[in-house]
Amino acid sequence: MNDSVLIEQFLEMMSAERGAAHNTILAYRRDLEDLANFVKTRQTTLKAAKTGDLESWLANLSMRGLGARTAARKLSALRRLYRFAHTEKILDANPALALSAPKLPRSLPKVLSTDQVEALLETAAADTRPAGLRSSALLHILYASGLRVSEMLALPIATGQRGERMLMVRGKGGRERLVPLSPAALDAIQAYLTVRDQFLPNGAIRSRAAGFLFPSRAKTGHLSRERFHAIIKTLAAKAGLDPAKVSPHVLRHAFASHLLAGGADLRAVQMLLGHADISTTQIYTHVLDERLIELVQNAHPLAKKD
Repeated sequence: MNDSVLIEQFLEMMSAERGAAHNTILAYRRDLEDLANFVKTRQTTLKAAKTGDLESWLANLSMRGLGARTAARKLSALRRLYRFAHTEKILDANPALALSAPKLPRSLPKVLSTDQVEALLETAAADTRPAGLRSSALLHILYASGLRVSEMLALPIATGQRGERMLMVRGKGGRERLVPLSPAALDAIQAYLTVRDQFLPNGAIRSRAAGFLFPSRAKTGHLSRERFHAIIKTLAAKAGLDPAKVSPHVLRHAFASHLLAGGADLRAVQMLLGHADISTTQIYTHVLDERLIELVQNAHPLAKKD
C-alpha cells in the first residue's frame, strides 16, 4: 500500500464514520501529504516510518518557523492516521505513540463585556431598514444561542416562527443538540421575517435559498460567512468598538463567558456549545476562577471586610 492510498483510506474513514467537516478533511490531507513528502526524503514511507522519522518531521516544522499551535494540529493528524492504520491492522505497531506534543501557550478567548454586546445589539436594532432588521436577527440569535456561525447561517425558514424557545441543531459530526432562543431573539426574528423575502435571489438558486432563514445569492443559498463577518465589523465600528476585536466567533465566546459568569455549570455550557470534549470548553475556566475568587471574598467568614 503506497502513501497516497493510506491517506485516502484514512480520509474516507474520517468523512464517512466520524463526520469530519470538509475543511477538516482538507487540512488533514495537507498535513499528511506534507509528512509523506518529508519521510520520502528519508528514503522511507508512511507505513515503514519509525518514531525517529516522525520526530524529525516535527523538528522540521519548528525549523520552518511554524508555531506550536500549528505543529500541534499537524501532530494530531499524524496520530489519527497511525491510530487508524494500527486499528485496521495495516501496521503491527503504532510509531506515533511515543511522540510528545509541543507546549502550547495558554490562549484566552477574546470576549466582549455585556455592555459592549449591548452596544452592538442596540446599534443593529437602530437600523430599521431590511438589512438592519436582518443584522439584528443575526446578532440576537448568535448571542442568545452560542451557535457556530455555519450552524446559524444554515438555519431553516421555520426557525422561531412558532415561538419555540429552543432550537434543534445538527452540529459537527452530525451531533444534535438543543440550544435556547431568548424572547429578544424571537422578537428580532419576527421583525426580520416581515422583510425576509427581499433577500430571496432570482433565478435557479431561488428554490434552494427559499428553505433558509437567511437566504442569499451565494452558492449555498444562504448568507455566507464572509458577508456576515463584514456585517459584524461594520456594526462594531458604528457602535464605537474596535472592529479588530469583534467577530462572529467572539460573540460565541461572549455567550459562553457571560453564562459562566452568571453561574452556569461548565458541563451545561459544553452541551450548549456542542463541544464533544469538555477539555475544549475549559478555555473558559478563567471565568470560573474569577467567580470563585469573588465568591470566597464575599462569602467566606474569614474574608476581610471593608
